[in-house]
Amino acid sequence: MYAIVDIAGKQFKVSKEDNILVPKVAAEVGKSVEFDKVLLVSDNGKVLVGQPTLKGATVKAKVLSFERGEKVIVYKKKRRKGFEVKKGHRQDYTKLEIQSIVASMSKK
Repeated sequence: MYAIVDIAGKQFKVSKEDNILVPKVAAEVGKSVEFDKVLLVSDNGKVLVGQPTLKGATVKAKVLSFERGEKVIVYKKKRRKGFEVKKGHRQDYTKLEIQSIVASMSKK
């Protein structure tokens, strides 16, 4: 069984016991979080597609840790003007372990 879920504006394909890295989620380490924006659920070839989301379908996950991504360098320069700016940015991520996918597989 797998599901496609929208987390922080990005879509992730998840299965039970998967570990995924998502944009920072406001929760504490060790706590469970629940996502209800489930776009698609597939179970043994039976597929349910939401329009845009499935009613009553949820994905439960446990927060494992908080991590930071690689540093991205932003460099700007204007020729002949002496203008140069160099900045760095590191994105915050949350590592999640998918605990369960709950969905009614009957079409209504």
